[in-house]
Amino acid sequence: MKVAVITCSNRSARGERGDDSGELLATRLTEAGHLVVLRRIVPDDVEAIRAVVREALAADARAVITTGGTGLTPSDVTPEAIGPLLEREIPGIAETLRAVSREKVPTSVLSRGVAGTIGSALVVTLPGSPGGVQDGLSVLLPLLGHAVDQLGGGDHRPGGGV
Repeated sequence: MKVAVITCSNRSARGERGDDSGELLATRLTEAGHLVVLRRIVPDDVEAIRAVVREALAADARAVITTGGTGLTPSDVTPEAIGPLLEREIPGIAETLRAVSREKVPTSVLSRGVAGTIGSALVVTLPGSPGGVQDGLSVLLPLLGHAVDQLGGGDHRPGGGV
């Protein structure tokens, strides 16, 4: 499946910090057999984030996954950028992403990440840490194919598989 990986981070965009979470996300998606058709680092800016999401959709990405900008700091604006673009929200994904690491990282519940659809693409915002990406992928990888199949008009199958 064609996927896009977008890192939302002022420091990474300025080259002041490596993009460990974006690299991990792209690597794990590739290892899972997906084709990364777009890989970008953008600053924490609503219009910059929206522009690269539109670019990802134009590149025919069926899943757009962001990392970073979902916390509580004033510069964390990924949910504000992505939320209004979503045609349908998928709260179960966002809720599960917050809950999956709650026991080992109690502050994970402070993430304001969102998930939903734009056209036939799944869009999910993950935290900006490698650990948050790792935990997020434990949720996303098993359901990614089925969710995108459903968005493309696929029929429900027993056991939730594709």
